[in-house]
Order: sequence, then structure tokens, then C-alpha cells
Amino acid sequence: MPAPVPRPRAIPAVENDPAHSAAAPVLTSDAPAQAPTATDRAGSAATPGSGLSLLVIEDDPAGSLGIPDLLDAAGKPIRIRTARNLTEAERLLTDDVHCILLDLALTLPPGARSRTPAAGEARPATDRTNRPENTQTPKADGTGEADELASLKHVLRLAPGHAVLALTTSGDAERGAEAVRVGAQDYLFRDELDARLLSRAIRYAVERKRADAAQQKLTESRLRAQENARLERGLLPKPLLDGARLSFAASYLPGRSRALLGGDFYDVVRMPDGTVHAMIGDVCGHGPDEAALGVELRIAWRALTLAGLCGDELLSTLQQVLEHERSDEEIFATLCTVDIAPDGRRAGLSLAGHPTPLVVRPGRLAELLPYESGGPALGLLPQARWPRRQVELGGTWSLMLYTDGLIEGRVGEGNQRLGQDGMVELVRRQLAAGRHGEELLEATVNEARTLNGGDLTDDVAVVLLDREPGH
Repeated sequence: MPAPVPRPRAIPAVENDPAHSAAAPVLTSDAPAQAPTATDRAGSAATPGSGLSLLVIEDDPAGSLGIPDLLDAAGKPIRIRTARNLTEAERLLTDDVHCILLDLALTLPPGARSRTPAAGEARPATDRTNRPENTQTPKADGTGEADELASLKHVLRLAPGHAVLALTTSGDAERGAEAVRVGAQDYLFRDELDARLLSRAIRYAVERKRADAAQQKLTESRLRAQENARLERGLLPKPLLDGARLSFAASYLPGRSRALLGGDFYDVVRMPDGTVHAMIGDVCGHGPDEAALGVELRIAWRALTLAGLCGDELLSTLQQVLEHERSDEEIFATLCTVDIAPDGRRAGLSLAGHPTPLVVRPGRLAELLPYESGGPALGLLPQARWPRRQVELGGTWSLMLYTDGLIEGRVGEGNQRLGQDGMVELVRRQLAAGRHGEELLEATVNEARTLNGGDLTDDVAVVLLDREPGH
């Protein structure tokens, strides 16, 4: 066991700076407590390369605690401040303090109260060996029993971002271990303290606190991501097609990194008379605000459709919703609606600045539905109108609705875009390879990404409705 290091007396709240003394003074708490000076406060901001700083909180009337010269991993002196009680420590706890060495025998300051242990919570063992006789352990609220870690809990509440070392006696190891469970980074024995052990413990405690803080931020980030994912999945539509003689498939790929929902939106509902209404839309941009607006428009479309609106009347009402909900007057949305008759052989098509759907029929190449005069995107012209055109589908067909994120990807190394014609050719190749339904959509989107040389920058939504023979 090392002998106590001889040391001169020093006034509390003054840093121990070995650079100003041939032999670094050992701080003791025999002198009266003083508030930090203006120099202490002015010099408290941490600067790069300033080294570590230790705040010692201990009431040591016997003078048995010796703090020797301490060096950090780079060989720089560790600056030391001392406080005789927790009230004084609160004044000295500036941003440049990296670690706190706390004597667990300290009492709480007047007016501070320890937390009452919960029912069934383990209480630290009581061992007053070698503890100053004048130390009064505070009582836990309402129980009349001593809370042996009241001072530590107070410091942890006071300095949640600082590393804390608990100081106790060698006969009180259980109490030290309990201190670590409560929140300290480590515990040390008063009668085994030396420069090498304490320096290493300080460095370890500081790094462990940093690692714990980083891990906590990572955990919180993961929890937020999981919560956002659950929220976004819940906002994706659940098509209402019970009783419809159609099969449905969809592919959704947000352009926003690590997101599940973008500014694209789609929905499909079947009415009691057998009419199937399908829709796909795109809010300009693909951030979280656009995603929220897309969800609002989709829900509004479903409600208006179930209320019996379609064509120009429905789109005019949706434009009013957009105008009231958008955060900027320059935000607009494109939309395509298809109203499939109960017999499935024809449909009404309305376009609001949106690309024309693609249709696949037996014995014919995949092609775009004919549509010469659509209306403008929602939100551009206050008094706009959107004509509704009847198109023939036939008895068997596949109808693909998509957003422009699919056709705006690049082709090759130049600035040439895939475009609608390129998409039609792409779909024809996938159909020739025997792909249908979800497999067709997946292969189409993947090939568009390959041609683009990587992920598509805009949101992509694709909906496929199939009417097979006998349906």
C-alpha cells in the first residue's frame, strides 16, 4: 500500500497546476470553502488539447486522502479541483470538468432529498468502517431508512454528462459495486489510491462515459427509426378490393434515404356496385413534408370516392384540400384516376399533369392508353378543369399506373432519360421473359435502377391491376 503523499495545503476551488510548481501540491479540504473566483469561471471553457480535468468532492477532516501528480494518456497533467461538499461542487462543476471523484460518505446539501427506493429495489449494504464520525447519512423519504448512495444520486442528477468515480473504503466493496449499478463509471478504494491507479481510472471513466453516451444516442436513433418505420408502414394504403374480379400488385420505392414513405401515393377501392376506382399521385419533392401531404391527399381521395365523387368534381375538391394543406403556394401534385366499370371492359380516365397509364392486352404489345388532353397538376390553376375520357380495355388486360420517378432515371452515362417510350420497351422485355404481377413490377423497377447506374433519385410508385380470363 503506498504511503500518503506529503502535500502543502491549498485553498479549495483552485486548480492544481503542476506547471506552476516544481512539486504539484496535494489538495486538502482543511481550509474554509470559497466560491470560485472570476479566473476559475473565465477559464472554464474546454479547449482542444487542454487535457483532462478532475473535480474531487470529499470531506476529509482526517487528511488521509492524498491526490498525487496525475498525467493523462498523452503525458499532460490532469488538472484537479476540490470541493468539500456538494453545494460547493455545484459551483465548481463547469464544462471543462471531465471526471468527478466522489466520496460516498458525503451528506446531501440542505434542502436536497434523496429518492425513495421503489418497492422491492435492492438497497446497498451499510458499512460505516473508517467513515468520519460526524457523517450523518440522510434518510430516504417516507421510509426512515438510510439511502447510502444519496450523494451519488444527487451528483448524477447534477452532472448527467460527466464521468463519475465513486470513492469508498476497501471494506465496502458491495457499496462500490452498487454505485456502479446506479450510474458511476467505476469505484475506487480510498486506502489503495495511487497516481497510476487513479490516472488510469480517470481515463477509463471518461472514455466509458463517452462510449455510453454514444451508445445511448445510437439506441435512441434506432428506436426513432423503428417508430418512424412503424408509422410510415401504417400510412401506406390497404386496398379495398373485396369481391373485385381483379388481382392487385404494387411497388413503392421512396427516394428519401432510409425512408419507407415519400411524396408518391396510391390507392384502390371497390364500390358496392362493382366499380373499381384506382389512383396514383405524386407531390413535388420527396421529403417528410411532401410525404405527409401525399398521405392527406390519398385519404381525402378515398373519402371523396366512397362519397360518390369522381372525375372533375373529385379533382376540383382535391385541389382545394391541397391548397389548404400545403406549406408553400408553389407546391403541386400530379394525379391519375381510373374508374373501372363493373364489367371490367372499359374505364374512365382522368389525368392531372400525370403520365398516361400503360395497358397490356393479349395478342398486342404493351402500350400507353390513348389520352390527348389532360388537365394541369393540382395546385397550379385555381379554376382548372380535368376532362374524363372513356377508354376500352377489353375482356383480359393488365393496367399499370406509375409515377414519373420511374421514367426520369438516366439511361447510360449521358443525360438521356428513360422516358415513357423507354419504359414501354422495358416492360415489353420483361413480359417477353414471362414475368407478370409482382415479379413484373420488381423486374421493371430494378432494370430502371440498373440503367440509371444506381438508386433512382425520385420516389417511385407503381400499381398493377390484372383482369384474367374468366374473371
